[in-house]
Amino acid sequence: MGGTMKEISLLVFMIGIFLCLVGCFCLWYSRRKQKQLLDRIETMLLEAEKGELKERTFDESRMSRLEMSMYDFLHRSILSGKKLTEEERRIRQLISDISHQTKTPISNILLYSQLLTEEKLPEKAEKMAWELSFQGNQLKWLIESLMKLSRLEQEMIQVNPEPKKLFSLIRQVVSSYSDQAKEKKIRMEYHCGEEEQAFFDPKWTREALSNLLDNSIKYTPIGGSVQILVTGYPMFERIDIKDTGIGISEEEQPKVFSRFYRGQQVKHQEGAGIGLALVREIIKKQGGYIKLTSACGIGSCFSVFLPKEEQNIQEEREI
Repeated sequence: MGGTMKEISLLVFMIGIFLCLVGCFCLWYSRRKQKQLLDRIETMLLEAEKGELKERTFDESRMSRLEMSMYDFLHRSILSGKKLTEEERRIRQLISDISHQTKTPISNILLYSQLLTEEKLPEKAEKMAWELSFQGNQLKWLIESLMKLSRLEQEMIQVNPEPKKLFSLIRQVVSSYSDQAKEKKIRMEYHCGEEEQAFFDPKWTREALSNLLDNSIKYTPIGGSVQILVTGYPMFERIDIKDTGIGISEEEQPKVFSRFYRGQQVKHQEGAGIGLALVREIIKKQGGYIKLTSACGIGSCFSVFLPKEEQNIQEEREI
């Protein structure tokens, strides 16, 4: 009897050991399958990031169906991304072609309209000649702005930031718009320390600030004011262009930097809605960024942040 109990105990012990081993094996096998699945998904994600998703075969297991769903999603995403990239390339090429083909006709329109304005014409015809000249210049500016924006986005034009003092740049921009401000009796002033310095491309930054200042004067009523304030921070120089104009509603503020967007309050005024998109692209290419704070009937403040050190530019571009 005692021997039988020992044999039973030994058998139970052996069965327990066997079940433990089976359990450990099942756990190891399950984790191994999970790791293989995660490795395959990680590989798919890396391939998708490079746009080179390879074909795969799948079985009917639940895990494999999950993997197949992930594969299909990534495959569709890559195709959509490639299609979008191709469409953007075609649009940019179209803009480039339009710019090239319209350069000569626009120049001729401006030439002949200028000749017309110099002639002695009836009052009605004289007004038409001036309007023709104005619209021709507007069209020329629009085409040139579209080309600049397109080339910046495609990196066909290089922005070359360098350490420069801001005082001279601010003074030049303000000086070029002083007559325009005087015509509307707008008080314009600027405050910038002579030692304030940042990394920026003088030509392109001047264009960006000129666009912002032009908008501020255009949308500020007669007798208003425009201020340009430069403030130094540890990593950035901040340039505020602040006006007492019509302002921008909170709903419209996220849209104003989009191409061709025109706010409800300014649709009756001249403009194409491309200037702010160009400004944002210029500042972004230099490692900086732009912010807007505004309120209807009170005014707007566009804040441009330019990096003070070259390494900050590299960090911004990597982001």
